[in-house]
Amino acid sequence: MSKKDFETICDAIVAISPFIRFVGAIGESGNLLAYKRRPDLIPLLDEKNTQYQFSHIAMKTDLEGFFDKNLGEIEFVWEERKKVQTISFAIKKSRIWISIDKKVIRSEMLRIIDWCLPIVKKYS
Repeated sequence: MSKKDFETICDAIVAISPFIRFVGAIGESGNLLAYKRRPDLIPLLDEKNTQYQFSHIAMKTDLEGFFDKNLGEIEFVWEERKKVQTISFAIKKSRIWISIDKKVIRSEMLRIIDWCLPIVKKYS
């Protein structure tokens, strides 16, 4: 996929909800291929920890591939943390990683997931 494709995905996803903090396309080696951040937002991770997070996502993606044959490919992963909620979607060997305000109710999270699925499936 091209950088433009990943930018298009990020643009489409960030437009889904005002509660989306950040959308990033993470490559196989943990590199950030494209991203969108909500304006006037203070990031929760500094640059170093952001890179660690992306490397962690890349490693998890690689390891999860071992189970695809038996369990099926991952469609998305939703994490609830103390300060933020995250969703990640697989597109081949890449991930689309989204952080969302913690205060968002579950029905809004489900709406975001439902709107993201067709976007990422288009590129899968």
